[in-house]
Amino acid sequence: MIYTHEVQNMCPVAKGAKHEPAPIPEEGRWVYSKEIKDISGFTHGVGWCAPQQGACKLSLNVKNGIIEEALVETIGCSGMTHSAAMAAEILQGKTILEALNTDLVCDAINTAMRELFLQIVYGRTQSAFSDDGLAIGAGLEDLGKGLRSQVGTMYATKEKGVRYLEMAEGYVTGIALDENDEVIGYQFVSLGKMTDFIKAGDDPNTAWEKAKGQYGRVADAAKIIDPRKE
Repeated sequence: MIYTHEVQNMCPVAKGAKHEPAPIPEEGRWVYSKEIKDISGFTHGVGWCAPQQGACKLSLNVKNGIIEEALVETIGCSGMTHSAAMAAEILQGKTILEALNTDLVCDAINTAMRELFLQIVYGRTQSAFSDDGLAIGAGLEDLGKGLRSQVGTMYATKEKGVRYLEMAEGYVTGIALDENDEVIGYQFVSLGKMTDFIKAGDDPNTAWEKAKGQYGRVADAAKIIDPRKE
């Protein structure tokens, strides 16, 4: 340690007060966080790239400062999906500080990492008040049984109105309209379930039928339209 001449000539003054950091909630405990190994939690961060043409939702499960589980979801940019593949290889096994200071390939993923870091070091995590936190694998549970991202895609024009294209439940195949042509429900196919049925041996047509579902007052519809063609 190098001190300037001015500091060397100063007389020492004792430090009296020792003001501890504020405790943060972590996995059912209150923790005075002083080092990276003190940080644990499961949470999410959302980021965007400089041209704002895509976004990333990053979910990390951190135990004792180490990233044990990573889920990277992207939308809106085709290149970002490949960046996410590399980021998922990079993230696990790093400390959360290492990850913050690592190039995660894509602006949106780096921004998501920054936003997530702020939440987790302040104790604002999904697992803050869960005893021992969430098990490794909680990220997969976030995706649901189909292990697919929950995506919503809606399109609308003033001239022709709204079209539901993709809901959390799956790919929308039909929009139910009442006598006034107002939306009262929709039909969908869960592509994750359909793929699982095919992998299990069903032919595509059978899998398609088994993966169908609907929401709302579809039975009361005056007509059902294909949102992509009608």
